Amino acid sequence: MKKITYLLMLILIADTFAQSNNLFIPINFQKAYEKQTRSYDGKPGKNYWQNTADYFIKAEVVPNERKVIGEETVIYHNNSPDTLKQIVVKTLQDIYRKGNMRDFEIAPEAVTEGMQINKIIYNNSVLFQENNIELIKREGTNLFIKLSPPLLPNKKAELKFSWSCIIPNKSQIRMGAYDSTTFFIAYWYPQIAVYDDIDGWDVINYTGQTETYNDFGNYDVEITVPKNFIVWATGTLQNPDEVFSERILEKYNNALISNEVINIIEEKDYQLGLITKNKDKLIYKFKANNVPDFAFAISNRYLWDGLSLVVDSSSQRRVFISAAYKKDSKDFYNVAHIASKAIESFSTHLPGFPYPYPSMTVFNGQGGMEFPMMCNNSSVNDYAGTVHLTSHEIAHTYFPFFMGINERKYAWMDEGWATMLPFDFQTEFAEGYDPRKRNSDSYSEIAGTDKDIPPIIPSYNIKGPSYRNASYRRPAAAYEFLREILGDDLFKKCLIEYINRWNGKHPTPYDFFFTFNNVANQDLSWFWKPWFFDFSYPDLSIKSFTQNRKKISLTIINKGGLPLPVKIFGHLENGKSELLYKASAKIWEKNKTKLKLKLIPKSKYLKIELNNAQIPDVNREDNIYEINY
Repeated sequence: MKKITYLLMLILIADTFAQSNNLFIPINFQKAYEKQTRSYDGKPGKNYWQNTADYFIKAEVVPNERKVIGEETVIYHNNSPDTLKQIVVKTLQDIYRKGNMRDFEIAPEAVTEGMQINKIIYNNSVLFQENNIELIKREGTNLFIKLSPPLLPNKKAELKFSWSCIIPNKSQIRMGAYDSTTFFIAYWYPQIAVYDDIDGWDVINYTGQTETYNDFGNYDVEITVPKNFIVWATGTLQNPDEVFSERILEKYNNALISNEVINIIEEKDYQLGLITKNKDKLIYKFKANNVPDFAFAISNRYLWDGLSLVVDSSSQRRVFISAAYKKDSKDFYNVAHIASKAIESFSTHLPGFPYPYPSMTVFNGQGGMEFPMMCNNSSVNDYAGTVHLTSHEIAHTYFPFFMGINERKYAWMDEGWATMLPFDFQTEFAEGYDPRKRNSDSYSEIAGTDKDIPPIIPSYNIKGPSYRNASYRRPAAAYEFLREILGDDLFKKCLIEYINRWNGKHPTPYDFFFTFNNVANQDLSWFWKPWFFDFSYPDLSIKSFTQNRKKISLTIINKGGLPLPVKIFGHLENGKSELLYKASAKIWEKNKTKLKLKLIPKSKYLKIELNNAQIPDVNREDNIYEINY
């Protein structure tokens, strides 16, 4: 009877909290609060748990076949209170498998058989071998293994896989072969899916647009390549003296402790043939602990720059930062330096949390894509674009990797931060570039239309421009305006506490909302609801204007319902402007839709303007009032 009463009390508390905060909390999330795996103050609950895995991988890349051949042992730790009757494995290369769903078309010749599984062994029992299937089912990019016997709580299981896959050289989705000997290899090994306290097994298929959701694990990886090939990867290289030539090893070791960029591999090094040890095959050994994924790249023609940076003055901990690129990518000659300055900014300014991993490599591949300690970036024509792309992808180190975000469901929890966190750095480091205006312009184009979807809608249900707006533009603006509401110090305090509470774990949107509420000691639901849950949009307008010799009277209407900053500018005859009034978005906290202002003019103005290009607005024509004298 006491147990039933306690459960009813918890349900009542959940309902009351949800109503008082005016935020919709789905049933599956409410159950997590009932079980106390999460708490309404934003902290992990006293019963919080998550599963982990240890990966031991040996792989060989055969460049002339564009093939990866691998063997893997996984020790999977069931830290949950549940008995697992199956294990779900992610086979993400199956996005190229014939018949599988994709968010966009790919070239017919890019279609493959996906991940070719040759053998699966579970606790010494062979479940799959030579196409004889027992207890195995494949659907999309998921492989389901029925367990017999089941895996009990607080027990571990051993799984062994042997497999191979073909690296695409056309329609490369975030990875691929970029010339005959240059590959960026990701989504390449059987990886245990996340089993969490919200949804159980993550069985959402990878279809190309939404990215990944991974548990944290320890990786011990050996990668075999032909001689004169360099391998860059997640983690720390364990055996540089076994793979690099003496000349390259010396420069590599110098770069590990240098504050200035060292050209580890130059074009003349290839001409001299002094890149690696003189062996037919080389084995590169990497280790990475407590990371959510592992990616690597290879080339026998790329240049390589490197340096290091102290990211934590108290411990003097250094991070090795490098750029690997083709010689024709002139922008990449600056990338190692840009990456170093970006990491310095993230470590000391915003978020102000020391870069948490031992390395970062920016690889000159295609697009712009993040992996733990690795970026896969295109060459960019202008300097501002290089600064933007480099800093954006490195910002992902914090979100989603250090913070374990579920990108498939809530891409805004990482893409929005990766857009907003570098704003100050990009503005300072790329002279003349305004990333806030860029974001505002992009958001304003779609805001208020039927393509403007609230970010809280699971990302895998949103497509095309709606996805980009909900994941990048709208949340980045929200974070920026929240920073202004709280002030730099309190905003940073909330953000650091959020990182401290949830790094190495799996935060949900509510863990983010409730942590900020808790640390700021205020109910911010008036802000969360319109920005993340509603179809509100940015549209302020000047409704009325009067002026006499001593004052200006203005009425501003919030047509779209979105809490936005308010700035009033007076434009002068000489083309200059003066800021007459400034308020953060907090001015709309009490559900105001109308704002009346009385201002003291400093000069004689030709016109009055509401806000500027850094603040989104779907109709700027009603933001200007021309004064007729």
